[in-house]
Amino acid sequence: MRLSIDVHLDYAFPEPADVLLQIETAAMPDQRIEAESLVIHSDNPIRAVAGEEGIGQRCWARAEQRLVADYRAIVSVERPAVDLGSLPATPVRFLPPETIRYLLPSRYCESDRFEHFVRRQFAGLSGGMLAAALVDWVQGALEYSSAATESRGSALTTFAERRGVCRDYAHLLVALARSAEIPARCVAVYAPGVDPPDFHAVAELWLGGAWRLVDATGMANCADIARVAVGRDATDIAFMTIFGTAYLFAQTVNVRRLEDQP
Repeated sequence: MRLSIDVHLDYAFPEPADVLLQIETAAMPDQRIEAESLVIHSDNPIRAVAGEEGIGQRCWARAEQRLVADYRAIVSVERPAVDLGSLPATPVRFLPPETIRYLLPSRYCESDRFEHFVRRQFAGLSGGMLAAALVDWVQGALEYSSAATESRGSALTTFAERRGVCRDYAHLLVALARSAEIPARCVAVYAPGVDPPDFHAVAELWLGGAWRLVDATGMANCADIARVAVGRDATDIAFMTIFGTAYLFAQTVNVRRLEDQP
């Protein structure tokens, strides 16, 4: 699958501020960047730094009055579909060291608060069968609503309100998976078919010796989405972190399957 990605950001700043952008597609074995361009309209130098786990790239910019960024890319995704339910469990004592941090609670994924619920609701399941059941539960329990939660909502808030946006679905699935002793992390992605078109968040679960992408909203096919960044929760994968105050002028995210175009 080949994807065309086009992003435009335009923000106003009443006072100078540092901005950390995370909008470039990550170069990875299952997603190859054929062409890419990032233009940040700024009078100040731009500095690139590695993303979490060395996946993707962040970009420091200095905003004064206005910051405009344009990102375009063509990405080839080669990621076979996986039957989640067929994947075996890995006892926590045998997990790779780099996955252990994704077993622990984080700011927006309070996995320690869901242990009793998971043990009772999903008794007798393990590994991929448990993971698949968690995905089905989240997808069935939540209502997608762009006005449902505050920007700082956590998995616990989403669990109580039973509605949210893609970030909330990802937070809740990640928290439930961690409480079930399955390493889980949040992933910022570009995905065609997301409604409304925007930056998208999904989960990635460690099963069968590898990370497996899962979109609990059901909007994106994980065989044809492109990762941008990974992390413990939304704090690590935000497309823009502003160290100050900003106001939105315009923001568009357009992701298309090239095969769908005339």
